[in-house]
Parts: sequence; C-alpha cells; structure tokens
Amino acid sequence: MKTNKLQKFAIGAVVSAVALSLHAQESDSEKKLGLEVISVTSQKKVENVQEVPIAISVVNEEMLNIYTSSGDDIRFLNARVPSVVVESSLGRTYPRFFIRGFGNTDFRTNASQPVELVVDEIVQSNPNLKGFPAFDLERIEVLKGPQGTLFGRNTPAGIVKLDTKKPTEDFDGYFKAGVGTFNQLNLEGAVGGALIDGKLSGRLSATSQTRDDYVDNGFTGEDDAIGGYDDVAVRAQLLWTPTSDMKVLFNYHHRDLDGTAAIFYAGAIDEGTQGFSDDFDREEVFQDGENIQTVKQNGGSIRIDYDFDSTTFTSITAIENVTMFSRGDVDGGYGCGFCDTENGPGFVPFSVETSGDNDIEQFTQEFRLASNNWDVFNFQAGFFYFDETIDSEELAYDSVFAPGSIIENVHINQDNTSYGIFGSVTYDIADDLSVIAGARYSSDEKDFSAVGILPVAEGFSDSTDVSKVSWDLTVNYELQDDVMVYGRLAKGFRAPSIQGSTTFITTVDSEELISIEAGIKTTLLDDRIRLNGAIYRFEVTDQQLTAVGGEDNETRLLNADKTLGQGVEVEFEFAATENLLLTAGASYNDTEIQDDDLGVPHCGVPNCTVLDPIISEGIAGINGNSLPQAPKWIGNFTAKYSVPVQNGEFYAITDWAYKSETSLFLYESVEYTAEKALEGGIRIAYRSNSDYEIALYGRNITDEQVVTGALDFNNFAAIVNEPRTFGVEVRMDFY
Repeated sequence: MKTNKLQKFAIGAVVSAVALSLHAQESDSEKKLGLEVISVTSQKKVENVQEVPIAISVVNEEMLNIYTSSGDDIRFLNARVPSVVVESSLGRTYPRFFIRGFGNTDFRTNASQPVELVVDEIVQSNPNLKGFPAFDLERIEVLKGPQGTLFGRNTPAGIVKLDTKKPTEDFDGYFKAGVGTFNQLNLEGAVGGALIDGKLSGRLSATSQTRDDYVDNGFTGEDDAIGGYDDVAVRAQLLWTPTSDMKVLFNYHHRDLDGTAAIFYAGAIDEGTQGFSDDFDREEVFQDGENIQTVKQNGGSIRIDYDFDSTTFTSITAIENVTMFSRGDVDGGYGCGFCDTENGPGFVPFSVETSGDNDIEQFTQEFRLASNNWDVFNFQAGFFYFDETIDSEELAYDSVFAPGSIIENVHINQDNTSYGIFGSVTYDIADDLSVIAGARYSSDEKDFSAVGILPVAEGFSDSTDVSKVSWDLTVNYELQDDVMVYGRLAKGFRAPSIQGSTTFITTVDSEELISIEAGIKTTLLDDRIRLNGAIYRFEVTDQQLTAVGGEDNETRLLNADKTLGQGVEVEFEFAATENLLLTAGASYNDTEIQDDDLGVPHCGVPNCTVLDPIISEGIAGINGNSLPQAPKWIGNFTAKYSVPVQNGEFYAITDWAYKSETSLFLYESVEYTAEKALEGGIRIAYRSNSDYEIALYGRNITDEQVVTGALDFNNFAAIVNEPRTFGVEVRMDFY
C-alpha cells in the first residue's frame, strides 16, 4: 500500500511536537475538580444522563479517539461497556451486537437482530449497514432493555446510538494522523462553520484507515497474503436555517472498504481442549481459497425541525444503500479429507469456500411532534415507516479440483415493510416524582424467496404479516439532590424472521419480551463521583434462535418456548484528584433457555466434546443452556493521570476490558467455549492548550489471544481477536 510519504509526514509532525513540548513549564493555574455533565438524546431530546430513568452507558469523544486509534471498527465496544458484546464472522462489516446476553448469531444477509444501531435517529437495520466507521462523533450511547416505544420493533434488547457532530456557525476543525504496527496509517479530519451568516452552515468530515496484509499463507508460500484493508468514509452535512423557527439538516455519507473477510484458522483448537492449540500462530494460515471483501455504502437524509413555540415538529427522511461482496476460505485450510487428497492443518473433512454478493436498499420516514418543556406534562407522538429490499447471491466454490469454479449459486430476495404509530407522555406528579408512559403499534410484513441458479433447483418462498403493541411504564423519584431512583416495566418484540435455501425454509414467530428494571443514579462528593446501578430481569417468549453449522452445516431458525435473563450493572466515575480520573464498569448477566424438547445439531467432523445431553443422533438438547455470546461477567476500567504544564498537559491513560468464558453456539462444548479474556490499551500524550496533541498508543498491549468465532462442522477452524499494535498519533485542532 502506498503510504510512505504520509507516514514520513506523520512521523515528522510527531517529532516536531515532542520537541516543542519539551520546553513546556508547569502552570500555577488550578483546575476545577469535578466531573463534566453528560448530555444524551436517548429520549429524542437533550437531557442530563443522570436524570434519564433508563440504564444508559455513554462513550465520550475522548474515549472514542482512544478506542479507534489503531483503526478498530465498531467492535471496539466489545466488553468496554457493561453487558455489551460485539462480534463478527465477516470481518469489518456485519457486526452483531449483544446486550445483556441477548442477540443473534445468524450470519445470513437478511438476518434481524434484537439490538438496533441508530445513527442520528436513523435506524441502520441490516447488519451490513452497522459497520460504517465511527468518526467525528459527539458520543455513543448504549440504551439497555426494550426501546420499542420510541425506536421501534427489533429493539427488545436495546439500541446502540451514535450521534455525529453537526454543523454550527462557529468555525472549527481538526486533522489527525497516526502510524502503527503492520504499516497502519489512519487519517481523519473535519472542518465546519458558517457558509452564509445566519442562514447556512456546513461540516465535512472524512476518515481513511489502512493496514497492510500481515498474515502469511503457508499453503501458497506467500508472505503477507491477507489481513489488510483500506477503509475510507466521508460525511457531508449542511444546516439551513431559513427562519428562526425552522432548521433543515442535509446529510450525505459514503463508505468504500477494500479488505479481507474474517480469517478462519484451520485446526486452531485441539480436540478436547479449550482455547488455541500450542502451535497456533495468528500470523500464518494454510488456505487454498480466496479471502477478499468489498463494501460500498451510500446514504443520505433530510431532517426538518419546525418550532411552533409550544411544540416542535420533526420530519426525518433517509435512504441507505450498501453493496457487499465477501468471499472467504471458511474451512481455513487446504484440501479435502473425504476426497482422499492431501489436507490440513489437522484433518479437513471437506473444502468450504463461500461468498455473498449482497445489495441492500433501505428507506425510512419519521414524523414526530413533541412538546417544548411544558410545565408538569410533556409528550411525543409520531409515525414511522420502514421499507427494505435485500437481493443476495450466495455462492460456493470448488477449492480442490477446479479452484475458483462455482459449484452452487442461490439467489435470495427479501422485501420488508413496516410502520409504527407511537406516543410517550411524561407527567410530574410532584417536584420529586414523575411518571413516563409510552406505547407503539407496529405492523411488519416480509416476503422471502430463495431460488437455485446452479445447480438448478425449485427453491422456496414464504411471507409473514404481523402487528404488535410494545409499551413501557417508568416511575422515577428524586430521593434527594443528585440521587434518583427509578423502576421500569417494558414490553418489546422482534418481528418474525424467514431463512432458507433451495433445500429448506424455516419461518419463526415474532418474539416478545417483558422486562422489569430498577435503578439508581447518583452524583456524590461535590460532583466528583458518579455512581449508577441497575438490576433487571426479563422473560422472552418464542425467542428467535439460530442454529449455525452443526453436523449438517445448515443455518436454521428456531423458536424457544422461553428464555430468562437477569443481572446487575454498575458504572462508576471518580475525579480522585485534580490529576487522576478513574472509571469502572461491571455487569453480571445470567441467561437460560427453557425448552424441554429443543435440540440443535452439534459439531460435525471431527467430533467435539459436547457437554449437553444427546437427545437423538447428532442432536444436542439445549434446555438450561445460556444464550450464545453471553458471558456472565463483563468488566472495564480506565485510569487517566495528567500533569499540567505551562502550555498544556502531559497525560497517560490506560483502559482494560474483561470478559468471562463465553459459549459460541447454542449447544455447549469444551472446544467451542471461548476462554476468559482481558485486553488492555495505553496512551501517553502531550496536549497543548492551543491546537495540537502528540501521543504514543498501544492496543491489546499484552497480545491476548482469544477465540471470537468458530466453525463447528469442519476441523476446529476459529476466528481470533485483533493482535497487539503500537503506534504514534498527532492531532491538530483549528478554531
């Protein structure tokens, strides 16, 4: 990749900044001791997070810059927020979110998730849309528990909400460049300000993340064969204020990714053991197939806000289009044992090389009317419309006898339309007591078809049509200044799903969830401590589960009679001294599938060590199991120490994320239970009071290796987390 000039520029800027910083002297000025107020828009209006009766975790701009310093995608949220897991079996696209143990492991193009990603109040429903790079953001909010009233169906577990920086009349901008391990080059910047005084403002932001291939292919003898990427994204916004009462925000965004699909390592796990084998090397594979991925995404929106003095009308119109091609050597090795050819590493029963060529189009429209800070009563009411079309070709290749030739081609189409009518009211019974009640009526229709092109097959089709009501009721009480307690009862649902191929089709009913939650939010010690906690319990009926892989290598949808979940979450911030800031978070999430008769195919050849009862040949009973990708314990910790000097400050910050053992599939086995993991990062920097920062960073500094995904029907192939990286970064700000 052609990065030498840019790398030299970035390194030169770093050296210059360090030289300047050596002349800084200590300052006599005092810093105000206390925590900053965190503003959120979790209820579609700006509020202090401490006054919102929902379990909300917030990742601020500073931590976003740290988590993404090595080019990490949205999976950086994994275990860095209590109760949150993020993983992908498709690389830098198609992230799957799990909140409180509740998510979906399905990798098919039309799969739905019980956690929605919302960017600037626009739902990014298809998982292929959820991987857009996180840059130039105000913050990320994670709302836990059902959010169906304001954010719609398919949010029974919660939402991940991204808010981008908007145009203002004040000129500002920034540019940052970072270089690191594997010739990593990250460039990011933004500029904004008034274009026509009082009438038109704009903001343009962009990011480019590049990494060279670093994984050798021992089968072909090629060094640095895969693992790299070029990921470029841009966002342009215009804010037009034709009158003092009206604002119109235009948004256009684009992404272009050219990289590597998820890397499967054949024989990464030894039979009967947990974790990687002793000779596992994350920088070498032995693959006889291709591993490529391209993503192109374009989207735009128009938001209109009109202030009627006592109320505000909002209209948000948005379109999204993404095309994604991903091709991978899924078995992770070479050859075919059942074909009586040389194969390995270990024993590769049969060759699996597949691809998906997907085209997704989405249109959404929301109309909303909200009161403007009335006295004791406030409301929101609106209408939402959603339309999505998915066209996908799923292909399988011959990697052994005629490398590159297509042996199967299935065309999948799904049309999904949905609309919702919603309302929410807040009533202040007294100065210290208020009630929030909301409801939403949703209608959802799907039409699905799967037709075989090669070999010729008749295929299958099906459709669903369902209407449901979701609701929530919340009571919050201010015990004293800066101490608020709340209780919340909510119902959410996920619309029916359809999945299939040319040989079978499965359609599952909608799932419904009832959740009860109690929480406390406190600000103590003259705003130096923020301590929030929540305890919850939920019950899901007809939960949609996905049996992935198994001995017959099929992806099938299931409805479980019931799933129970319960847990505790705690978040803590402490301005210990003028120089030391500590944060910590922890969660305990316990989930249990309750269905006496439910079984799923377990691992194929070679056989893994299944811990569940075998209820029939090749079928394991999963009654009593936890949900997949649902660790019981998640913990995170950060510590920042800063030393003021005359023209700025030196600071060091470290962050750590812990996740306990995690089952990767619906059935439990020794091999497919990921080990507990602790990943850490560090950043040492000088930040001037004026316009620049220079930093050294490290991610996964202990080089922790943990299984994040696996293939259970072929040779213990596994996916590994990102490797250790170090680098240097410089940032310039303009005002």
